[in-house]
Amino acid sequence: MSKPIIELMNISKSYDGSEALKNINLYVRRNEFLTLLGPSGCGKTTTLRIIGGFEPPSSGEVFFEGKDITSIPPFKRKVNTVFQKYALFPHLSVAENIAFGLNIKKIDKEIIQSKVRDILSLVNLPGFEKRSIHSLSGGQQQRIAIARALVNEPEVLLLDEPLGALDLKLRKEMQIELKNIQQKLGITFIYVTHDQEEALTMSDTVVVMSNGTIQQIGSPVDIYNEPKNSFVADFIGESNIVSGIMIKDYLVHFAGKEFDCVDKGFSDNQEVDVVVRPEDIKLVKEDDGMLKGKVVSVIFKGVHYEMMVSCNDIKWMIHSTLMEAVGTKVGIIIQPNDIHIMRKVIDR
Repeated sequence: MSKPIIELMNISKSYDGSEALKNINLYVRRNEFLTLLGPSGCGKTTTLRIIGGFEPPSSGEVFFEGKDITSIPPFKRKVNTVFQKYALFPHLSVAENIAFGLNIKKIDKEIIQSKVRDILSLVNLPGFEKRSIHSLSGGQQQRIAIARALVNEPEVLLLDEPLGALDLKLRKEMQIELKNIQQKLGITFIYVTHDQEEALTMSDTVVVMSNGTIQQIGSPVDIYNEPKNSFVADFIGESNIVSGIMIKDYLVHFAGKEFDCVDKGFSDNQEVDVVVRPEDIKLVKEDDGMLKGKVVSVIFKGVHYEMMVSCNDIKWMIHSTLMEAVGTKVGIIIQPNDIHIMRKVIDR
């Protein structure tokens, strides 16, 4: 396990008396692709700006390789930032845009030319040195913005929703491209997005945020399969979230029936939230089900059908490659491993 390169300790940030961040504690490992994920206004961009030095925290400290950098300005930090709007210079060529930071450092021109060629090859745009920024597509401009940041050899690259302006197909292609670049260079990426698929696709670690607080930190698999609360479960993918009673370890009551589960550590008869992913529910013949219901709607989603099944005053969202017609009476089976128990969050 690599050592942390960045640590945030007790970071809070207020704007005109309103708390944007509330006592955030977070560390980022060297060579890690870490994503800050959450809805608009959750504090993820504020966190990124504090790491980059663009915003001072109201309280708390930022450490880089164990050294307090809280009061160090952005240009003295070993980080570079790629913004959603790219911020390329329209009057400069591709090469001049990429070399801008190197020229400020007064690096030898031949070395600059070599670095520009190398970085253009890395972002799959070889031979684009003389091209005008106006002649580039949105995806190409995004690659140039990344190249300009990377050519300065930062130890950490901050990316603030850099794919947000791209169309869906190009955005998916660039997700793979960005991950490949990060793995080739072996540097730390800290990425901000509100797109759950983007976070799950690219990240080593996902930090889910809401209302200025961290809700959960974990691998994409852990975040998806083992959400810690109903906010995470609802925000990451689609979920069925119902109220239940944890009768005892490994036994939970919901939807009018007792179910075996794999969770423990709750008080007997404790009120809980129960999460079941739509793809984890199996439809069977009505008499073969643990629960019985009726299909009330069907939507074709391309790779699967999304069906809503009404059962004991609960509407279950179910994803399946096999369709049951509206009005069909069906049975539902939910296996113990597919039932996730969470403590109830007040006023979630």
